Amino acid sequence: MTQFHAVRAANSEVLRLYWSIGHDILVRRESAGWGAKVLDRASRDLRAEFPEQSGFSRTNLHYMNKTAEVWPTEEDFVHHVGERLPWRHITVLLDRLATRDDRNWYAAKAVTEGWSRNVLEHFIKVDLRHQVGSAPTNFAAALDAPDSELAQDLVKDPYVFEHLAYVDRVEERTVEQALMDRLQDTLMEFGRGMAFVGRQVRLPVADEKGDTDEVVLDLLLFNIPQRRYVVVELKTGRFRAEHLGQLSTYVAVVDGELRDDTHQAPTIGLLLCTGRNEAIVRYALAGSGVPVGVADYHGLPSDAQAVLPSAEELQRAIALPVQP
Repeated sequence: MTQFHAVRAANSEVLRLYWSIGHDILVRRESAGWGAKVLDRASRDLRAEFPEQSGFSRTNLHYMNKTAEVWPTEEDFVHHVGERLPWRHITVLLDRLATRDDRNWYAAKAVTEGWSRNVLEHFIKVDLRHQVGSAPTNFAAALDAPDSELAQDLVKDPYVFEHLAYVDRVEERTVEQALMDRLQDTLMEFGRGMAFVGRQVRLPVADEKGDTDEVVLDLLLFNIPQRRYVVVELKTGRFRAEHLGQLSTYVAVVDGELRDDTHQAPTIGLLLCTGRNEAIVRYALAGSGVPVGVADYHGLPSDAQAVLPSAEELQRAIALPVQP
């Protein structure tokens, strides 16, 4: 723990220095009328003055200057990001986002959820901020506050599973298998603290007469921070009201057969589909007393898919002999 605090303190001091340099460049550009070559000049001067110190390239000085523009005071910068994130994370925030408010939001999420730089870039790319909590649900009616707000934070709309780019979506089992083949990527898209319980989970249900049937869950997840099961039902077509009735039954079964109601929060359900009529979704949600939500899912966006080779092109490329 002592070593961790030492590293964090060192990172903070480096970033304070970077902000200070950026602020000085910003002031000189504004007051002294430094031209476009100011970064080249500053880079040469700093590397000559501190030949053993790295980090004074023109590109890095550009990021320092941008940092001072986004966070005008040193304490404001240090409070939001400087004491908590590595410099390379900050360059991602500067490159990928347009507003200070967005940068602060993603910075805070990166800190609390321990995102790597690649994970941070991924969540910015899929616009996580505007997806979280956006899926239509009946949580406010089916759960007590503040549990309803916590449950809402677990869902978003849409879910983007990039590894479904080449999946034939006609059969749900094919999509399920693709999600399982890259389980880590799938769980990342479902969000922080989500653990995999099982696929095609079979739960026997006996009545008072001893007759037993079973329900089969497409995916069963467990959110560790909130201590709740999440039942995911996967449909490859548009939303239909009967889908929600089926999912509601599954959620009730998990609540009754698996959940420890002393230590675990109520189970929620998430129906993933590939299109929906918003009005029908609202009516269906209003008619369910079980906490469920609906969201779209897809693979790569169409514009991203357009630049990728087709499966046939990849197969042909693999079959080509290696050129000497």
